Amino acid sequence: MKNIYLRIGTSYFKKSLYPLSSGDFVEVLVGWSPELIRQDHGKNVLSEIEKYDGFICIPENRPEFFKKRIQDYYNTYHQISRTPTEGSVTITLKFLSHIFGEQIQLGIDYLQLLYLKPAQILPILCLVSKERSTGKSTFLKWLKEIFEYNLTFLTNNDFISNFNSDWSSKLLICIDEVLFKTEELTERIKYLSTTNTHKTEAKGKDKKEATFFGKFILASNNETSFIKIDPDEIRFWVLKINKFQEEDVHILNKLISEIPAFLHFLIHRKLSTENKSRMWFTPQQINTKALQKLVKFNSSIIENEVANILLNTMESLDVEILEFCFSDLLNILNKFRLKYDAGEIKKIVRDIWKLEQAKNSNQYQKITVTTDLDFYQNQSKGRHYSVSSIFLAEKVMN
Repeated sequence: MKNIYLRIGTSYFKKSLYPLSSGDFVEVLVGWSPELIRQDHGKNVLSEIEKYDGFICIPENRPEFFKKRIQDYYNTYHQISRTPTEGSVTITLKFLSHIFGEQIQLGIDYLQLLYLKPAQILPILCLVSKERSTGKSTFLKWLKEIFEYNLTFLTNNDFISNFNSDWSSKLLICIDEVLFKTEELTERIKYLSTTNTHKTEAKGKDKKEATFFGKFILASNNETSFIKIDPDEIRFWVLKINKFQEEDVHILNKLISEIPAFLHFLIHRKLSTENKSRMWFTPQQINTKALQKLVKFNSSIIENEVANILLNTMESLDVEILEFCFSDLLNILNKFRLKYDAGEIKKIVRDIWKLEQAKNSNQYQKITVTTDLDFYQNQSKGRHYSVSSIFLAEKVMN
């Protein structure tokens, strides 16, 4: 019985099997008092309990290399239960061909790196399709069966929350039906996808810095606006998943039955790519039509609205050239209740439209909008931009 207890640091824990709704169990550590251990197993039992200096989380998926004790620390990474065994992977490879399409070899490389090199930084994998019955959810459930308790599912609210101790030590963090409406959330997931350390926080406990090796997989039925993304983004691998020609309701069970053989296949397969970036794959390798569509939509929807507002302003003032400082533009947009992030508007004006400010604080016709949406101009001074109605009309048409 002494083997079910541990002393980690100055605290005692009991290994306990926590029942899941699926019928499975996961091993958890429950705080246990030394007095109770003595009562249950005798006064000398504490000296026989295995002792560790603290917790650590070092990912390793191969059974022959996994260690629960690393130096004098207890490894909280979950040991995968399935043993690689030679066998058929026909159904698995057919399914992966459906998910990754022409990029099937890159897809298998991605899974191979997850299994053999779990600390390797990888792109943010995004599976998108407005259609149902595409296999997105099946893919995530299959990964859960492979990596077990090293994979967790989050909701949008879980990711937004400051309390992250339940997922910050996981290998895979999957968010289904993802919808990140702000640039702040995009920046957060981009940062996490490339960092090696991260501060974890649990309720009632201080933040502490720990190693972070998590990879994100996002799934969405919204192909064009599930996340705000920059035109130059290189961290997202976006795949458009098509509908199955023939749906197999038993596909998940068939995939699960091939997991031992698939792990054996990954161990003995030669990678088709070499490590050429910090995320292994180059931006060119993971650049897809689905990514381009996402970038174009994110850029164009805001750009069109800003261009239309300025065209309406010019029409109300009966002018062909509009002059404005950046603060003037933000005030106009706010009057129309378009509260975009200032950084997004700057990117449109400077990077996409490539408008240049006047080199000096010269006089210009400042635009003012009343609460009743009446427009008028008055002379002001500042480093302003100039834009023509012809230029804006072209932007709206595009």
